[in-house]
Amino acid sequence: MSEDGLLTGADGVTRCWWCGEAPDYVAYHDNEWGRPVADDVRLFEKICLEGFQSGLSWLTILRKRENFRAAFAGFDFEKIAEFGEADVERLLQDTGIVRHRRKIESTINNAKRAIALREETGSLAAYFWRFEPDDADRPDRMWKHSVPGETAASKALSKDLKKRGWSFVGPTTAYAFMQAMGQVNDHLEGCAFREEIEAARAAFKRPT
Repeated sequence: MSEDGLLTGADGVTRCWWCGEAPDYVAYHDNEWGRPVADDVRLFEKICLEGFQSGLSWLTILRKRENFRAAFAGFDFEKIAEFGEADVERLLQDTGIVRHRRKIESTINNAKRAIALREETGSLAAYFWRFEPDDADRPDRMWKHSVPGETAASKALSKDLKKRGWSFVGPTTAYAFMQAMGQVNDHLEGCAFREEIEAARAAFKRPT
């Protein structure tokens, strides 16, 4: 890995250092991370999985993602909102996911909060995209040591979600979610995908 956080893989492609060369991690970096999302179910999945990731590696969560989807009704928050104690116990026995009671209960709670939020704002997408930071608040040059762990925008999102009753949505989790959903482009300068992601963001119609 170079000092600026870039890694050139065996395929000759230069990427952000963090994805290494594990095929599933590389595919996530290339095809998903940072690309703008407007689908409510996908957004709910992303913020929930970022909450599960707290204290763990993202690769651990990524490799369990299909199991999470099966366990949590494809992250359909209307269905998850109906989960009860029997579902919590079922999930605590599911070795394919992260068996953490508070995080499981948080996902159910957040599903209920997501329904209320959608009723208020029209869609989760419209709500989340309100927190997209201005270009002026972004680093002039994106390299390894300029990627923040949290920002004013992620703090604002976290604070507002908590006020609405959401849990496991601290500022660091909120920023990782903003990175994953394409609200910011944190692919590094020199990464083969930075310009492609920037073009996708430029063409993306922000939901209102």
